[in-house]
Amino acid sequence: MEPKASCPAAAPLMERKFHVLVGVTGSVAALKLPLLVSKLLDIPGMWKSRSDPVLHIDLRRWADLLLVAPLDANTLGKVASGICDNLLTCVIRAWDRSKPLLFCPAMNTAMWEHPITAQQVDQLKAFGYVEIPCVAKKLVCGDEGLGAMAEVGTIMDKVKEVLFQHSGFQQS
Repeated sequence: MEPKASCPAAAPLMERKFHVLVGVTGSVAALKLPLLVSKLLDIPGMWKSRSDPVLHIDLRRWADLLLVAPLDANTLGKVASGICDNLLTCVIRAWDRSKPLLFCPAMNTAMWEHPITAQQVDQLKAFGYVEIPCVAKKLVCGDEGLGAMAEVGTIMDKVKEVLFQHSGFQQS
């Protein structure tokens, strides 16, 4: 059976635009990445233009509000320190601070009570981000105390309030 001409995979190599997603981990073999990328760029139809989309920048432009829910202790530490090593942290780092960013911390009580957590939350607030505070309850691990993500209704109320303040969004 011959491929149909309408099938993009059947298009001749020279006519088809390829989209290759390269995932890189912390292995020492990542040293080969510059050579690998340069070879990938030699394939006809590969990304070579400055006008091609950059996902974390496109997402920042597209969104009117960024809600990070839940925000775990690991990502809280990364954002507070300016680390951007995944799509979410890159979007946050590139975020247009004239637009609202809301975050909902969620972690084990012992992690929540660690002194560094308050410093990191304060750092996010200093960036202009809005905290939707965690709540006390029995956590999945069995511990009881602060650290559970705010209830969905509370989060939605805050999202609507902030959208109303920033864009004239009509609350229902």
